[in-house]
Amino acid sequence: LKEENAILRSKINKLQILSETQADKMRKLEKKLEENKIKEEKEAQDLEAMVQHVEQNLQLMTKRAVKAENSAAKLRQENALLQAELRNSQLENEALRAGRAGLAAAKQNAEVALQHLLRVTTSSRASIRQLLSGAESLQLVADLLKSIDRISEVSEDGQ
Repeated sequence: LKEENAILRSKINKLQILSETQADKMRKLEKKLEENKIKEEKEAQDLEAMVQHVEQNLQLMTKRAVKAENSAAKLRQENALLQAELRNSQLENEALRAGRAGLAAAKQNAEVALQHLLRVTTSSRASIRQLLSGAESLQLVADLLKSIDRISEVSEDGQ
């Protein structure tokens, strides 16, 4: 009976040690689970902040693109007016040349109109280049947002 009692005590001690070991493992796993939850929450917040930043950049680029489009339209309109003015000046120049009266004044008017037209044309080209650059930037941001959506979908599927 004493021998059987000693065996049972030994088994009880082993089971207590096993129980304590498993309790330690359980505590460690619970701690790790909590750390993972905190890490996931931080990653989600970081991702949300990045999405908000991208959205702000997209809004800013959209405003710039609209402004560039408006500027380009205004410059095109001004360009058309200046071209009409140039044609009128050229017609006036031809009429003055035919009559030989005021030829120098007409040439000067035509030259001034031509210089103004060239300046506007150069400015229009720069604005159009800026508009195209803004459109490329918007496309890049749109592609980035698509990528973020894909990452979010993969993350949700993985959980």
